[in-house]
Amino acid sequence: MSETFNIEIVNPEKSFLKKENVSEVVVPAFEGELGILKDHISIISFLKPGIIKIFSGAEEERFYIDDGIVEFKDNSLSILTSSIFDIKNLDKNHISNSISEAEKELSSNEIDDQKRFLLNHKVEVLKSLSLN
Repeated sequence: MSETFNIEIVNPEKSFLKKENVSEVVVPAFEGELGILKDHISIISFLKPGIIKIFSGAEEERFYIDDGIVEFKDNSLSILTSSIFDIKNLDKNHISNSISEAEKELSSNEIDDQKRFLLNHKVEVLKSLSLN
């Protein structure tokens, strides 16, 4: 019996990734890193800036997202996000610009605590990526 499920990641431009035979996915949920395996209970959760890890056999794919919603139901995982990129195609300039923009936003006194938390987390994750 198969221990895999399907995943689809959609961003505003297109269906970013559609894959079958996924054995595990780890997403950066607000509650913390959430690991999803076949037959996981149905969930819907918001995502914070971070890394999505997709395991399929011996292969691991990693993607950075800014935000999103994840839903798992009937062994099908859907992720909707406004911004995603493959870490393999890491563009140091894009990361540096994103860090600068987030830090500029953080310097504003007009943002609320939740936005400040998300921006700080985004900066932390992007800085960790730029070190690799």
